Amino acid sequence: MVNHADISGKNVILHLQNSDNMASKQDKKIDKTEERIVAVEEAFSRTEQFIEKYQQTILIVVGVVIVIVLGFFGFKRFYLGPKEKDAQSQMFMAEKYFEQDSLKKALNGDGQYLGFLAIIEEYGITKSANLAHYYAGICYLKLGQYDLALEQLNKFSSDDQFVGPMAKGAMGDANMEMKQVEKAAGLYMDAAEMKKNEFTSPLFMMKSAMAYSELGQFDKALGIYKKIKEEFPRSTEGRDIDKYISYTEALIKK
Repeated sequence: MVNHADISGKNVILHLQNSDNMASKQDKKIDKTEERIVAVEEAFSRTEQFIEKYQQTILIVVGVVIVIVLGFFGFKRFYLGPKEKDAQSQMFMAEKYFEQDSLKKALNGDGQYLGFLAIIEEYGITKSANLAHYYAGICYLKLGQYDLALEQLNKFSSDDQFVGPMAKGAMGDANMEMKQVEKAAGLYMDAAEMKKNEFTSPLFMMKSAMAYSELGQFDKALGIYKKIKEEFPRSTEGRDIDKYISYTEALIKK
């Protein structure tokens, strides 16, 4: 016969053992929680000690950062903003002279309005002065003063899709005029790769290919012509590119 008393006793023992195990696990959890609390308290304590030790230095650094930030925004709002407006109003007339091909007036002004060179000097940190470098470079290029053109164009920077490549291409033109053909070819390719688009890229690729042809480097020229056909078939250059490819291939076969 089954002894119910024995079974009941065993159940009690198992229950007590399970209770002990649970209690043990809870104790371990409590111990770990206490360890974490102690670790956090120690970290706070070390932080407080660090702050107390270097409080003066920290306050100075924070103060300097605040002054720099406020100074920057104040500079932009109260100095650079008005300066930019003045530069733009002066630039208007210089740009008008540029469009009329009155290049010397565009560069030097007309006695009432400033030219690009004076705008660069007086408003050097403005966007208008940066653009004036480009205009001045193109003026010098058209006037045949290629060293001065390169000097101005080198100082110009732009992320614009068209103006940036046009400036780099103009540097290629200046070098081409100075018989620095290989350098010009490289600058034309740099211009073509900048902000790729259907207008400036095939234009300067074509100029680069022609420069390489002038150097007798027909393989390079042919590669560029084929690239125009592949990448920009609908461009002005792309529509006539087959004849350049055929002509260059004939030169290579000679």
